[in-house]
Amino acid sequence: MSVTEHRVKIRKKRHARIRRTISGTEARPRLCVSRSLKHMIAQLIDDVSGTSIIQVSSTAKEFRTASEGKAKLEQAQLLGKRIGEQAVEKGITTVLFDRGGNFYHGRVKALADAAREAGLKF
Repeated sequence: MSVTEHRVKIRKKRHARIRRTISGTEARPRLCVSRSLKHMIAQLIDDVSGTSIIQVSSTAKEFRTASEGKAKLEQAQLLGKRIGEQAVEKGITTVLFDRGGNFYHGRVKALADAAREAGLKF
């Protein structure tokens, strides 16, 4: 098993452990963060009905034009700000944070802090 495969396997194990304890509802959805080497996706999920309420991604056209020439950390901050603003517009103020098995530092932390500044509580 290569180092990369081992790292992915451990991250998935961590994510499964986290998901055992948290579940989003319509009143308090789960803010799920997925990240790859280049891009990030954040979405608010209602696990009871199995639907995604809001989704923002760094691959969307309008986001790519807004974040042209910015570092990945700054892009994560923009994503957090955008999902926070959209959630507050829909009347959602409290969420459960699901870091997706990733460590809470770097881009994941930047997204979470920006979402808090935009008005989300978790």
